[in-house]
Amino acid sequence: MSRPQCPRCMRPSSHCLCALIPSLDSRTRVLLLQHPSEVNHALNTARLAALGLENAQLVVGEVFDDLPALLNPPGYQARLLFPAEGAQPLQPYTPCDEPLLLVVPDGTWRKARKLLHLNPLLAALPRVTLAEGAVSRYRLRKAPGPGALSTVEAIVQALQVLEAPASFEPLLRPFEALIEGQIAAMGEEVFQRNHGEPSP
Repeated sequence: MSRPQCPRCMRPSSHCLCALIPSLDSRTRVLLLQHPSEVNHALNTARLAALGLENAQLVVGEVFDDLPALLNPPGYQARLLFPAEGAQPLQPYTPCDEPLLLVVPDGTWRKARKLLHLNPLLAALPRVTLAEGAVSRYRLRKAPGPGALSTVEAIVQALQVLEAPASFEPLLRPFEALIEGQIAAMGEEVFQRNHGEPSP
């Protein structure tokens, strides 16, 4: 028998995160394109980001037929947050800048690349990247390399740059609670053995 689930954050009711999810406004619009394999993932950080940001939209799929409409909301210029040769590092807005529609593929690197391959319009967008050297707080997944962040961390970092001095740190509260809950569930010993980090 399945455990009761919160319909909003999709967590078991006993571990609902909704009380920690903020409601933040942003000048930037965030479009999250989530690979279907991530939907039921215990650490669905894209959903947390979409719930915590007023100006965000989460769309699940592999091929997005309505991409032209999704990528062209009036008053925004679309940019794909994904590393590539020639991708521009994000810069703070100047007062006269048109805000960005920040398009964020959500999935493993392999799945995210597949989304770009299946959606040429997406792959054709100008790309932006985060500053190098970011350290993830995601202690439960081996990062593929330095600077690899979870989806919600990447979004927070992008918004902190674009909209400085505004802070989007509250978006990370449910994410950190989620990780603490996962570590508690697996037990300290298993966590140390599999993830090899000393306790704080």
